[in-house]
Amino acid sequence: MANRKKQRIGQRLVARILACVGLYGVVSYSVAQRMQEIGIRMSLGASSTKVLGLALGNALRAACGGVAEGLASALGLVRYLKSMFFGIQPFDPSTFSAVSLLLISIALQAAQLPARRASAIDPIAALRDEGAVEVR
Repeated sequence: MANRKKQRIGQRLVARILACVGLYGVVSYSVAQRMQEIGIRMSLGASSTKVLGLALGNALRAACGGVAEGLASALGLVRYLKSMFFGIQPFDPSTFSAVSLLLISIALQAAQLPARRASAIDPIAALRDEGAVEVR
């Protein structure tokens, strides 16, 4: 029994790590695509905290949209998946809210590094060269 519990904890940990890596990749790619826009904003006087907020806000909007779509799908499919639930009710609001908050917090944690990198770019380098952006 203890071995099975350790296996489940390991699976949950791997799932969280994969979620973080996937979200980091998506957010990092999004920030890289907008590097010239960020350079223009910073050269026009936007502070690094505004750029950080912009990148984190975009990641938060995407995460909330994904959670909303996932909740709608889960609520629609829950009656077909009743046999797979062990220890929870099919329409358990605490489980849905806990998973939603967990996914949003993972998204914000994964977005932090690309957002910090975007707030620390050199605006001249971002405007001059599309490929290589230097960090101040």
